[in-house]
Amino acid sequence: MKHIRLGELEVSRIGLGAMPMNAFYTGKDTDEAEGIRTVHRAIDLGITHIDTAEVYGPFTNEEFVAKALKGRRDQVVLASKFGFVSHTGREGLDSSPASIRVAVEGSLKRLDTDHIDLYYQHRVDPDTPIEDTVGTLAELVAEGKIRYIGLSEAAPATIRRAHAVHPITALQTEYSLWSRDPEAEILPTTRELGIGFVPWSPLGHGFLTGAIRSTDWFADDDFRRNNPRFQPGNFEKNLRIADEVKAVADEVGASPAQVALAWLLAQGDDIAPIPGTKRVVHLEDNAAADTVELTTEQIAKLSSLAPAAGERLDEQSMQLSNR
Repeated sequence: MKHIRLGELEVSRIGLGAMPMNAFYTGKDTDEAEGIRTVHRAIDLGITHIDTAEVYGPFTNEEFVAKALKGRRDQVVLASKFGFVSHTGREGLDSSPASIRVAVEGSLKRLDTDHIDLYYQHRVDPDTPIEDTVGTLAELVAEGKIRYIGLSEAAPATIRRAHAVHPITALQTEYSLWSRDPEAEILPTTRELGIGFVPWSPLGHGFLTGAIRSTDWFADDDFRRNNPRFQPGNFEKNLRIADEVKAVADEVGASPAQVALAWLLAQGDDIAPIPGTKRVVHLEDNAAADTVELTTEQIAKLSSLAPAAGERLDEQSMQLSNR
């Protein structure tokens, strides 16, 4: 597995998002033992970047990751996030200094570690100046509780303000063949400042794998049931994107997931996607994208695809993004 740098932090070029193990994409097929095998196989394949968050569960995903990393913690760059869960009694987002300090202690305990390698603000808190939030995180860096600071779904102006207080190592935002928004302003900003880019949902919530031809098999508690791009009308239109990815995959002799990830990797050596999965077979397929080489023509063909139909997130989630 090739490695890249997010700022000064070295990670495997492809990471592992742990969220699907027991949060959001749930249903009746959640299998902790299989999830642990998936994490172990990821490490064996050279994946060093593992991503979780306090709100996944909430709390249970960090506990799962701790179980999976028992005895292997020093082999990975461990990332987590704070800010969706308030520890001060505030409604909604809370990145106040007091809440952050409670949050990090909870995450450290649940993750069974003495430090978090990359600690993200999960969403920008409009009621706390970003300077105050990053100032608190800088104190945690000095105390050795976290190593590097990240932001998630932050707007360019916010990224600049944050970076002026303390170097930001990574910016995490949805980015894939069906979510191209970061290309306009966010990626140019992170590249100007030397900040790494971590795409979440690089496979379009599984859509770009080509396996989802209907929403009928989604569990009742699967959040994709409420995602605009999976709604009737939009869903059918978006199948053309999956079909184009499949066509290129057939040319290359790879899976659609590998092609979607290879396209993303071809966008720059500062990009480290974190596809999420809870099964070894999908993990192995994703990891193999590191060896897939697309031609200039294939990259151009994929890049020319029309945008996906529908907003990438529901209305409430969109209001929390890019600010």
